[in-house]
Amino acid sequence: MPTAPTSTGSTSTAPTSTAPTSSAATSYTRLFAIPGARAFTLGNLIARFPQGMFSISAVIMISGSRGSYALAGAVTATGLVANALVGPWTARLVDRHGQARIAVPATVISACGSLALLLCVHFGAPNWTLFAAYLASATTPNTGGLSRARWAHLLKETPDALHTANSFEQAADELCYMLGPVAAAFLCGSLFPEAGTLVSVVLMVTGVLIFAAQRATEPPPHARTKATKTPLRARGMPPLLLAFLATGAIFGSLEVVTVAFADAQGHKVWAGGILALQAAGSCAAGLAYGAWRPAGPAARRHPLCVAAMAALMTLPLLAAWLTGSLYVLGGALLVAGMATAPTMVTGMTLVQQRTPTGQLNEGMTLAVTGILTGIACGSATGGAAVEHWGPTAAYTVPVTAAACALLLALYAYVRSARQGSR
Repeated sequence: MPTAPTSTGSTSTAPTSTAPTSSAATSYTRLFAIPGARAFTLGNLIARFPQGMFSISAVIMISGSRGSYALAGAVTATGLVANALVGPWTARLVDRHGQARIAVPATVISACGSLALLLCVHFGAPNWTLFAAYLASATTPNTGGLSRARWAHLLKETPDALHTANSFEQAADELCYMLGPVAAAFLCGSLFPEAGTLVSVVLMVTGVLIFAAQRATEPPPHARTKATKTPLRARGMPPLLLAFLATGAIFGSLEVVTVAFADAQGHKVWAGGILALQAAGSCAAGLAYGAWRPAGPAARRHPLCVAAMAALMTLPLLAAWLTGSLYVLGGALLVAGMATAPTMVTGMTLVQQRTPTGQLNEGMTLAVTGILTGIACGSATGGAAVEHWGPTAAYTVPVTAAACALLLALYAYVRSARQGSR
């Protein structure tokens, strides 16, 4: 596996003895033996946890207040689209000026936007104000990307350890999306509708402050020159980013449709727990994938992982259509999630390999931008499908998105293979 592009002229603090091992515990123990790794990981996990809470908190808060899933999906989609547009520019500033210097003020601005949405919903402001308020959340920094950039900086000489780190980061993402919806649904249902959003803001600001304080592991900034080009122009990046977009549409539509399905069964408060099962399957698969050293190039593995994800994504549709049971649906989501982490880890590995040196935050944020754009489209489409077809039939939306992701991944692989043969 090629070493991920990272900062030049810097000295890695990773232990050079890190090597493939059959023991998952040993792999991760060695990873966190790196000085400073535990500290920045803790702060990043606290900052990242609200990412699994924000959307579902907004959906529950808005749908409960305004009685419309379509409006709730459209508002969250607006925030995601805004973040997708602003995110790469924020990441570019991070690459140029450093993580701590940019991430903290960006987080404060984002927190103000979320609080503004909360106040507009609470005090019954017109619908258009919900969209306007949530636009400020566009400055939310890509905390997962910030952490991956630190690992790439620390482990540039040990690609096997970097594979383990990338897998851990994906498992951490899934853990946040597993527990985040549960926490959001519980807070909104047991306390008050705005509680999920309020707690999310507090956790995000606290985590970013802790993460930014760990300066010893922060990658050095890189000044841009006239010769510096956007990673969008890097070979193989455009079709790969389109595949990320379609993958995001799976996640966005699945979340909204599952909340609506649980509501139709009279158990809306269970929606977070049901969604958590999908993330649990992905989290477990991600940790196992990190301890395994996959054979062959990432470019070849990526379409295979997407194919597995597309096949398994039919299970929730079948469970909802044939049984109408939340229990069966939960089991289907658990199994379906097991292909998610390997797909995302392999995709992010390709992004790291194809991103020019000194632009890693921007490159990974472009991937997240594709995912967020897809989530926004999937959220809006899923909400509209629920309104017009009902929640059961609406599960065809994530299945269709998965099929599109597979076609795009195959196209990206064929295109990359043709370019490599020239």
